[in-house]
Amino acid sequence: MSWDIILFNSKQKIKSVADLDENQLEPIDFSGILERSFPQTKFDGKHREIIGADFTIAFFASGHSSNLMLTLHGEHGLYELIGLAKKFNWQLYDSGLDAMIDLENPEKNGFDNYKNYVAQILRGR
Repeated sequence: MSWDIILFNSKQKIKSVADLDENQLEPIDFSGILERSFPQTKFDGKHREIIGADFTIAFFASGHSSNLMLTLHGEHGLYELIGLAKKFNWQLYDSGLDAMIDLENPEKNGFDNYKNYVAQILRGR
């Protein structure tokens, strides 16, 4: 299963998307930054797939926007995104867990919690 992460570019420290102030969001060229940051990117129309060591990150190019949804496969992809988030002052939201990812302590709500979430869903089938 994929792991859906949303990137936000906001002046506000987002604690919960329920409390998100849309006036604080700032458009940025997420797609361009991601494409320049990862040389192994496959292009298919607007669809992009970053291929890294033990991970992939898929998204649709959108030009300037204040948020971008990504689909991750593999834990290492999260750490690559965290590096970019710190560099560009982005914030990451984990849609499966309905929580912002703590960039300084991603293990608090990162890949292990995602794997537990997936296991819970699969047990319910």
